[in-house]
Amino acid sequence: MREITVAIVQMKPKMGEPEENLVKMSEMISKIASQQRVDLIVFPELITSGNELGVRFTEVAQRVPGPTINLIAQRANDYGIYVAFGMATKEKVESVLYNSAVLVGPEGDLVEVYNKIHLRGEERMAFREGFRLPIAETEIGNIGLMIGYDLAYPEIARCMTLEGADLLCVLANWEAAHVDEWKTYLRARAYENSIFVAGVNRVGEDVTLTFGGQSMIVGPRGEVYASLADETDLESGAPLEGFAVARIDLDEVRKNREEFQFIQTRQPAVYRSIVKKY
Repeated sequence: MREITVAIVQMKPKMGEPEENLVKMSEMISKIASQQRVDLIVFPELITSGNELGVRFTEVAQRVPGPTINLIAQRANDYGIYVAFGMATKEKVESVLYNSAVLVGPEGDLVEVYNKIHLRGEERMAFREGFRLPIAETEIGNIGLMIGYDLAYPEIARCMTLEGADLLCVLANWEAAHVDEWKTYLRARAYENSIFVAGVNRVGEDVTLTFGGQSMIVGPRGEVYASLADETDLESGAPLEGFAVARIDLDEVRKNREEFQFIQTRQPAVYRSIVKKY
């Protein structure tokens, strides 16, 4: 058995206030890790800054590695865990920004960085599209990172699956108006790839957008291991901040793939059109 414990954090960042958000993240890491043994904590997309910053992303974006990554890596080292979180990053050329997912490890090291590939709406004016699909080979399993709208494209999850991922971490700022899409995609990606998916969506509002929460950890057969669906305000029904923890056995990935043959019975020669530009 390859059992690991995963925590998902449904959080509301304060827009344009990275320092406050980092303090809040650090407190949440301490709270979770001091209550039980966890191997991985996952935070949402752009959790250090908020979503609707526009040109102000140039002010908060940092190089990799940089102060923000170093701080969260130190927290990871303090508790001997992995932490995944979203932030705006930049290249040496100041004008090149990415919407990134960062994974740091228990040694206080930077493990992997993924840059969002499928940008949506005004994101295209702030960020450059990513082009790599890295898999982090860690002592707790092979972890794939994706961000928000990437989830809507089955090719991303499938490619990561074929590259050996056991667990996909989806960091999102998914709008409340479309949260049914979010829930459906999470379970679909888990089903079709016989893989674990940890989907973490933020809550609260920025300027014009309201975010839907409904974070969950889904197993290879679409079963929900942990969910924050019930974390809602009693009066308004709005999703609230919180966290959920699940113990998962990564050996279930291989077991389900052997039983249901979703990967083995593919016919790639028939799928040539899938990689043609529309």
